[in-house]
Amino acid sequence: MSNRIVLVTGGARSGKSRFSEGLVLQSEGNPFYIATCPVLDDETADRVRRHRLRREAANWTTIEEERNLVGAVRLAAAEDAGAVLIDCLTLWINNLLFEDPGLSEDGMARKAEELVAALREGPPVCVLVINEVGLGIVPESPLSRRFRDLSGRCAQIVAAAADEVYFTVAGIAKRIK
Repeated sequence: MSNRIVLVTGGARSGKSRFSEGLVLQSEGNPFYIATCPVLDDETADRVRRHRLRREAANWTTIEEERNLVGAVRLAAAEDAGAVLIDCLTLWINNLLFEDPGLSEDGMARKAEELVAALREGPPVCVLVINEVGLGIVPESPLSRRFRDLSGRCAQIVAAAADEVYFTVAGIAKRIK
């Protein structure tokens, strides 16, 4: 039997992370948090510091990895993670696009498929967070449209592989798969 994969999506500040943390903490075994956020300014540094303190209080093991999620998932599995939370795929995509502005949808699809394969071999429970960025207006710039498209492609691949998918809005999570 393969591992349980859960995708949680929704808008910014919709409650995705808090709901996802709860799912991981309900699981048996050691909770692991794979953080993808690059610290680029003082406000982000303060936000990351507050998140670290909250996780430390709940005995999370944190792996900070901006790009190599496959390696981070394998590391969590090797360290006997009971459940892992990847927060978030949106920033992972941003980091990949920053590294390679020419990243195509096919390239993103390959990366997402490699991640799903690692999740299937990884910890028993894997919860992933991604922002739903495709509900608004069509972005003006080509780079912004590419980011939206890459995010949508990644979300579709992970959602198709996921055992459960939740959509969050205003702090409420609704199971859609």
